[in-house]
Parts: sequence; C-alpha cells; structure tokens
Amino acid sequence: MTRSLCASVSLWLVVLLVSSCGKPPVHTQEAFVFGTRVEVLVADADAARAKAAASAVLQEFDRLHRTYHAWQPSELTALNTAIASGKTHVASRELAGYVADAQKVAAAGEYLFDPGIGGLVRLWGFQSDEFRSALPDPAALAAWRAAPPSVADLNVDGLSLRSAKREVALDFGGYLKGVALDRAAALLREQGVRNALINIGGNVMVLGSKHGEPWRVGIQHPRQPGPLATLQLHDGEAIGTSGDYQRYFELDGKRYCHLLDPRSAMPVTHTQSLTVLIRPRPQAGMLSDAASKPLFIAGREDWPRLAQKMAVAEVLRVDADGRLQVTRSLAARLKFEPGVPVPEIIE
Repeated sequence: MTRSLCASVSLWLVVLLVSSCGKPPVHTQEAFVFGTRVEVLVADADAARAKAAASAVLQEFDRLHRTYHAWQPSELTALNTAIASGKTHVASRELAGYVADAQKVAAAGEYLFDPGIGGLVRLWGFQSDEFRSALPDPAALAAWRAAPPSVADLNVDGLSLRSAKREVALDFGGYLKGVALDRAAALLREQGVRNALINIGGNVMVLGSKHGEPWRVGIQHPRQPGPLATLQLHDGEAIGTSGDYQRYFELDGKRYCHLLDPRSAMPVTHTQSLTVLIRPRPQAGMLSDAASKPLFIAGREDWPRLAQKMAVAEVLRVDADGRLQVTRSLAARLKFEPGVPVPEIIE
C-alpha cells in the first residue's frame, strides 16, 4: 500500500465533516505535499484575501517539502551527507533552528521520537514513495542496533552542525508537518485571516471559527472507513494522529508500520493509533505532530506517564486489539461513533 493512498483516507474524513454544515461558502485550496493531500480552508468573507492567503500557505508547504526532503536532494540530505563524511555542515538559520527544536522535543519524549534515526527508516524501506513488502537485511539491522544513532549525537554550534557519529541521518517525517501547521497559522494571521482550518493529511490546526461555530473534525478509525470519533476544535488548537494504517506494508499476514521503536529497531505492534489534542501554545502544531510518536511507541502502561511529562493532557489511544484508552479531559469533548467500544478513562 502506498503512503499517499493511506494518508488520503484521514484527509477526506476531515473534509467531509467540515464541509457538511452548508451555510456560507468556505474558500478551499488543496495540493499534494509532504507525501499527502493538504488543504487550507478559509472562512473569512473576503474571497480575494482568502485565495491569496491560502496560496501563500501552499507555496510555503512546497518550499518546506523540497528543502527538508529526507531522500531527494535537499538541504537536509546535504547535511546527512556531510555527517556521513565526518564533515561540518554550515546550515541555514532555519535548519539550525529546526534541528535544535527537534533535539528538545526528542529529549522530552525520552528519544522514542528521534529524528536522528533516518538510517533505520531507510533500512525498513520507508524512505520511498512506494513500499516494498520486504524485511531489512538482518546483518544491517544488527549493526544499527549495536550502535544506534540519535539526534542527540548532533552538535549544534550556531549554524555549524556536525556529529562524531557518522550513522546519524536526520528524517523530519515525524516533525515537519507540525512545523508547517505553525508556519501556516502565522502566514494566515499576517495576511489578516482569522478563521481557517489547515489540514495536512489529518494533522489539523484551526484559527477562529467557521462562521461563528467551532470547526468540527473527525479522528480516523484505524481499521474501518470513516471516523472513530468527532470533536470540535477551537481557535489555536491542533490535533495530530499517528497510526499504523498510514504507512505500512504486510508480509506473511503481519503488518509492519513506519512507526519504529528506536530501542528495538522494530515497527511498533501494540498500538493501532494515538491522537493528541494540543491546546493553544507556542509551537502547538509542531507538538501535535511530534508528541503523538513517543506516546504511540511507549505503549499501554507507559504513555500516561510520558504524556504527563510532556504536558499533553488530551490523548486517545487504540491498542492492537482495538481497545480504547482516553484521558478524561479529552473524553469530555469526544463524540464516539456507534459501535465503538467503551474506552478506559485515564486520569
């Protein structure tokens, strides 16, 4: 199954939910960026301003995608090449800032989310537009496990980036969509847009409201078409979901997803999906993308502790058997679909 097909499932769910209310028209522009379909919905009355602002956002998405692509020529691949050669790379101010931010959020998540494991992502075949149903070479996987690299091994000295550990390879796949949400929100506000929804393959951030009513979105069911639950989002909130249904391959009846546990170097099998809701705060979009990964990987017993450490209060988890866990504060806002099992409430 291709990454683009899987990502589009969660995207169109959101489109359906936010478009179904009718009433005044909402200006919509979409594109295919970050390996998924993205949308910008603007509810402001000025159509010309809405169109210009949405176009500026999509142009910025395209720039970010090309600049930080993990396997096509980009500034990120140039950095990875320099690291592999034992050289210092002089980065742009933007890239140096993103690396420093990625190090902070990785540390907060106890390095279960680690943008420095691009080599492992490549070994599993996920640095590709099409996935092969094949396991990594066992010797290569064993060598990676013997000396696992981390984004923490990267030294940031102003704009100079280097690492004594040549195995470090950055992949911003679990981070960049969230960064793009924050950039989009800033661009829209700069152009006078106060009411909008930005959707990057199911990672969503909202501004204001939809003609006075909260934006309504759905959380994709990990094993069925359509939503698991719906909720309303308010100004400045962001929501992100990590799921084993988004990028994966199957071999001999077993699913291998792109969410890799750096401790074992293996795909996670104990979780189907994990959603976080981030209340308005600086870098809310980035956190909505990056925080779902370590909580997904942490597992049933440990994610509540890690969520508390990361100051993420609204979490919904679906385990490998389809059982639900949800924090009380998020449960109060969710409307579950008929037939969904009663969740375990986490205080």
